[in-house]
Amino acid sequence: MSGKYTMGGKPITISEKDFKIGDRAPLFKLVGNELNILTNDLFYGNVVILSCVPSIDTPVCSIQTRRFNQEVTKISKNIRVITVSKDLPFAQIRWCAANGIENVIMASDYRNFGFATDYGVLIEELGLLARAVFILTQDGKIAYIQRVPEMTQEPDYAPILAVAKELA
Repeated sequence: MSGKYTMGGKPITISEKDFKIGDRAPLFKLVGNELNILTNDLFYGNVVILSCVPSIDTPVCSIQTRRFNQEVTKISKNIRVITVSKDLPFAQIRWCAANGIENVIMASDYRNFGFATDYGVLIEELGLLARAVFILTQDGKIAYIQRVPEMTQEPDYAPILAVAKELA
């Protein structure tokens, strides 16, 4: 959708999907840090926070991932945070090591636009993921969606963490 989203104040187009709370989350196939394939079914039985970022090597994406890394351990052991970007797994590994990230699973959508398209977070002009957060229930349904209108701003963490805590 054009005009609704910006990056640095400039309009961008997001291939937004109209999900409803309670919808089954689209199947995702992402690449993990060991070049393994990560899919939804690997995380059934856990609440999943899908934290979508344009690039882990930018300041706001870094802050967002570090914040979830800190917060998730305060809530429950039944929550998995997956940060999804188009960054290569090698860059994600390097970034995690440099930032002491232990509680977030890094996943890449670099091989294709499957995740970006299916979850409606593709920035069409850039081929990057838009900043958004999805929470999936333990049985893989969408429980919460937050799309950040300005890509250079952080998400609103309070409702995300409240919903995750309630579901865990």
